[in-house]
Amino acid sequence: MDASQLINYDPNPNVPDFGPGDSVRVNFRIREGDRERVQAFQGVVIRRSKGKGPAANFTVRRIASGGIGIERIFPINSPLIDSLEVTRQGSVRRARLYYLRGLQGRAARIKEKTLPRRERGEQRAS
Repeated sequence: MDASQLINYDPNPNVPDFGPGDSVRVNFRIREGDRERVQAFQGVVIRRSKGKGPAANFTVRRIASGGIGIERIFPINSPLIDSLEVTRQGSVRRARLYYLRGLQGRAARIKEKTLPRRERGEQRAS
């Protein structure tokens, strides 16, 4: 018996399907004292962990000014995630992109996932 059977949880409807290599913008609600605000964090998903259960989370990495890498871990089913927008789908061959930590600039780019030729033609026609 695992945690997903013991805990009743509601998946967050504001989180679409995404995976490692995708560029995302996460709007996360932050409470400061008695006030609450929404802060955006935009970067590349370098991992998803713990499956799809209540403990599932994902790590987003971005490069701040000065070339310093910042990583932040978000729980997927958290009610504090206001919205998650996939801005770009990346084409990667592995599930954990820890190698991006050692790269910077153009070397850290990820190719964009393209549609198969048949689907591209149908998309243009409509």
